[in-house]
Amino acid sequence: MDYLPHTEADRTAMLATIGVARLEDLFADLPSRLRFPDLALPAGVTELELEALLRRRAAANVATDAASCFLGAGAYNHWSPPTVDYVLQRGELYTAYTPYQPEISQGNLQAMFEYQTMICRLTGMEVSNASHYDGATALAEAVLLALDQTQAHGRGARDRVLVSSGVHPQYREVLRTYLRGTDATVVGDDVDLELPALAERLDTSTAALVIQNPNFLGQFEAVDGLADAAHRAGALLIVVADPIALGRFRPPGAYGADVVAAEGQALGIPLSFGGPHLGIFATKLAHVRRLAGRLVGETVDADGARGYVLTLATREQHIRRAKATSNICTNAALVALGTAVYLATMGRSGLREVAELCWQRSHYAARAIARLPGVRVNPQAPDKPFFKEFVVALPKPVAAVNAILRDDFGIVGGYDLGQALPGRDRDMLIAVTEMNDRAAIDRLVACLAKAIA
Repeated sequence: MDYLPHTEADRTAMLATIGVARLEDLFADLPSRLRFPDLALPAGVTELELEALLRRRAAANVATDAASCFLGAGAYNHWSPPTVDYVLQRGELYTAYTPYQPEISQGNLQAMFEYQTMICRLTGMEVSNASHYDGATALAEAVLLALDQTQAHGRGARDRVLVSSGVHPQYREVLRTYLRGTDATVVGDDVDLELPALAERLDTSTAALVIQNPNFLGQFEAVDGLADAAHRAGALLIVVADPIALGRFRPPGAYGADVVAAEGQALGIPLSFGGPHLGIFATKLAHVRRLAGRLVGETVDADGARGYVLTLATREQHIRRAKATSNICTNAALVALGTAVYLATMGRSGLREVAELCWQRSHYAARAIARLPGVRVNPQAPDKPFFKEFVVALPKPVAAVNAILRDDFGIVGGYDLGQALPGRDRDMLIAVTEMNDRAAIDRLVACLAKAIA
């Protein structure tokens, strides 16, 4: 960490250079009611004192064994091969986080090209961009593409986006934020409909049908025929996917998806207290001209040698603002590099094995928890197949149970669904990955029995 304090002389010189007398003059254009003159900031400290303070703060974090974490709901505790961290620590890659002059950074461009190729194979789609910020923004950009694409092909004024209630609630909130100031509206997610019934609400004003498979609760959806229904109505099918599940189960491209969005954090990226993570975005070649973000392509130079270039870069800083597909999207280049290293290291068989471990261990955990008195597993959809996550209905509020698991047993429990879904504060969403071995699952079951007693 760089520690670069400014002396009074430094501040005076800088203010004189820009032509103001006081620091407060920099905020003269702000209305007084929006200023904060009485922040009561603490006095400055030395570097030694600051380091000691930060160490004390860091020590307050609750540390737990990786096998004792059962929290998911969009960010997951998966294993990352040491090769990922090794490559990300290399200076020539770490410092080129966002290559604004990319053609002089062939290594980064090749890594992004390889990343795009592997994402296409994973999702069953034809083209992938070089990533987005996270899964939620990738979904929002997918909807913007659908709105733009359907109107551009003369399909009438389309301002409805039909969204399944099974899509992650936070993704839906981000989508609504993106659509503020536009004529588009999100509909459908206020009712809990099976997807075939939801598809019946498609009409000529619908630009896209958005689903998540597996859904937010970890359950696989009945997806056959959805793409045909969407296309008959002139809309696109957008699928939010779990990239780990794609190592074992049918990819969205196989059942007609037009755009696939996903959170790529599970592919070798640590949880990191919530980020930075990775947005996966893949689509059909027909939509490539409306692709948001960067697209790296392969070419040859004047001597015929292979090289890599930015084939498309659709941010407003790259092209005229009117032609930009988005004004804020970019690629999380360093994180995408980590994902590329993960996928190359694991390979097809390794990713399949991870998916199978998640399937087997989550089902073992669900069966064991279901035997506890007063507990029900997936009570609202007991017959739906699930992957990696399942709902546990408890006799006590989830917040209270999680506090006991954490404080008494050092276990990070599942997600409290009451935080996102009103009236469900006794429903816990438990995630089980390859990191949770049988001993850790048995311990969770035993401790959960004590916590709900």
